[in-house]
Amino acid sequence: MAVQTALSISGDDGLSGREDRMIGALFVATGRLSREDVANILRAQGQRGLRFGEVAIELGLLTRTEIESALAHQFNSPFLVPGESRISEALVAAYASSGAEVEALRALRGQLLLRWFHDSDHNALALVSGERREGRSFVAANLAVMFSRLGKRTLLIDADLRNPSQHLVFGIENRVGLSAVLSGRGGPETIQPISGLPDLSVLPAGALPPNPVELLAQPLFVELLNELRREFDVILLDSPAATECADAQTIAMRAGAALIVVRKDVTRMWRMRGVSETVVQTSATVLGTVLNDY
Repeated sequence: MAVQTALSISGDDGLSGREDRMIGALFVATGRLSREDVANILRAQGQRGLRFGEVAIELGLLTRTEIESALAHQFNSPFLVPGESRISEALVAAYASSGAEVEALRALRGQLLLRWFHDSDHNALALVSGERREGRSFVAANLAVMFSRLGKRTLLIDADLRNPSQHLVFGIENRVGLSAVLSGRGGPETIQPISGLPDLSVLPAGALPPNPVELLAQPLFVELLNELRREFDVILLDSPAATECADAQTIAMRAGAALIVVRKDVTRMWRMRGVSETVVQTSATVLGTVLNDY
């Protein structure tokens, strides 16, 4: 998925001369620029009245992505640089500071904070959809990043024990995960902090079991979630397609709430209503529906 960012680095971007020197020092510390490079940029700045980033790009010393990443670092919200991480670039919230997709995710995060995560007893949420390829895992992963950027201890659980994908998105091992924990062969060590994204951890699905719905239905899953609720502020659970198995309903029931993901021009209204009804039957709260443009 191509992502177009729109962070301005020209005109009045709020950086004072002192902060320009700070951002220059950051690039010197990482070895990206020499002190002479920074001096040349600052000199051109004074002569032309441009911003540090704009001059650096014009001189061919830095890229727009590098400037955006440095600005984010200054405000304690680091973004990843494409090509320098094992994390998939489809995780737009990890790489882009702005753009239509990121702003939509911010709006969704705000709604969820108001409707569900405002209460300490409400800190788990299942992401469900009727069929595969509707963007459920994409939304779950990006939402997890967005919540972690608020400084909230965030855990993403890949509870899709049939077609897991979050280990691929985050570039982590999947040998041991949720399936091992639910079968009594794993513990907290299966949760993996995500390098470069502070406050975010992922519990991958692990090896595919022959009995996923039975594993998810047993009391051990409830005990696990209760323990994790004490350690994390936000817990998001990815799930399998709801029309293919009963796993999603069980996951939603355990979480207490669900967010339904539908895909533009693909999901049928009757299918969405069916998913909503089956979730409601489990006594879980349906917080709403996300229209994903995929």
